[in-house]
Amino acid sequence: MTRVVLDTNVLVSALLQPAGLPATVLMFALSRRIQPCVSAAILAEYEEVIRRPHFKRDLEVIEATLDAIRKASHYVVPTMSVEVCSDSDDNMFLECAETAEAEYLVTGNQRHFPDRWKKTRIISVREFVEVVIRQEN
Repeated sequence: MTRVVLDTNVLVSALLQPAGLPATVLMFALSRRIQPCVSAAILAEYEEVIRRPHFKRDLEVIEATLDAIRKASHYVVPTMSVEVCSDSDDNMFLECAETAEAEYLVTGNQRHFPDRWKKTRIISVREFVEVVIRQEN
């Protein structure tokens, strides 16, 4: 199964636009068509960000989403620190990807990341949906 790290912006976009491509990626993860990979830092960020009042998400939706992500995800404890992203808060996604040996890191902010980190390709949501569709055909 394809291992993937999802940037927080993918999760937020999925919750805000349930018919959009980020929601498709989230459904791939929750239906176990792909293997989402997370660390404690990533789960904490997911929770902190989607609970922000300006996103106006219902508490039940937030709890159900977080619970589903925890159940579907491969949990890793990163064994190294990296300092390569233009936004230092994004380094945790590369750390997780490296430890999990993820094939992809999916983000809406590719400019914050290198094109590739070790074995992991950093790609957009649209590119990733195309990858999954090609793999399944």
